[in-house]
Amino acid sequence: MTSSVTDDEAVPVSVHAAGAVLWRPGGRSVEVAVVHRPHHGDWSLPKGKVDDGESRARTAVREIAEETGFAAVLGRHLTTVRYPVGADRKVVDYWEARAGSGSFTPNGETDELRWLAPDAAAPLLTYDSDREVLGRFTEAPFPLTTLLLVRHAKAGSRGSHADDDQRPLVDEGREQARRVGDLLAAHGVTRLHAVGRTRCVQTLEPASHRLGVGIVTDDAFADEAVAADPHRAREHLLDLADREGVTAVCAQGYGIPALVRDLAADPDSDAGPRPDVRSNRRLADPPSRKGSVWVLSFHGERLVAADYVRDASV
Repeated sequence: MTSSVTDDEAVPVSVHAAGAVLWRPGGRSVEVAVVHRPHHGDWSLPKGKVDDGESRARTAVREIAEETGFAAVLGRHLTTVRYPVGADRKVVDYWEARAGSGSFTPNGETDELRWLAPDAAAPLLTYDSDREVLGRFTEAPFPLTTLLLVRHAKAGSRGSHADDDQRPLVDEGREQARRVGDLLAAHGVTRLHAVGRTRCVQTLEPASHRLGVGIVTDDAFADEAVAADPHRAREHLLDLADREGVTAVCAQGYGIPALVRDLAADPDSDAGPRPDVRSNRRLADPPSRKGSVWVLSFHGERLVAADYVRDASV
């Protein structure tokens, strides 16, 4: 199979799939899951096709469960692999994923699973592309923590409500919020913080109901608070990222890009972000579309990866 590992999203495809490097603590470092697929006669990373109406993140979690028997929590996005399959072009998105509860039972898709150290798993994998994905996983330090920055979903226009802080989501915004809830569930979010604006709180309500987690009002991330004291906002964000579990913060259109730029900045240079921070967007000018999500991965207080999810339904 000829394949390429790339982060380019512009190539049109006809088959979408998603998978992960599924890992668990093992020995001095980690072990990763490699599965044998009898119909293909290969050893591979767990993955599968995206169902209609399903996001790639949800697909990755579902396919991990189906092929390995383990629940999983997604972390950083690793890469995208593209290759031809007959007349089709297939694209597979890969995340790293921490294994939760579960156990492997041989089934029609996979008849064997091995937990191996990454350097032992690499030669077992059949495809070069899987080895490259595994290489992306091992490039980052261990362990990483995750925090998600959510831009509030679409609300009524400015001036549509007597009190701007109370502007509610419109129908399109409520649908965006539902999709954001799905993404936050895939990343195993355990805490929800929102700026005290109705549109921010409502954006996290579907996630709150789905996860059974309350929403903490947190105005440290309001636009005016970030502008007035960016250091305090940054330190509060790092404190949330360092706590056990995964936090999602819903904020506004100025605060989010400012925080991402600050976290990615090179303290030894005025040239912009550190070159070692992996991202699918320009960190010197971070986008923040309504209903979008930044998935931030940290090693201690150091930002390692910043993945921008423009549309949580994709």
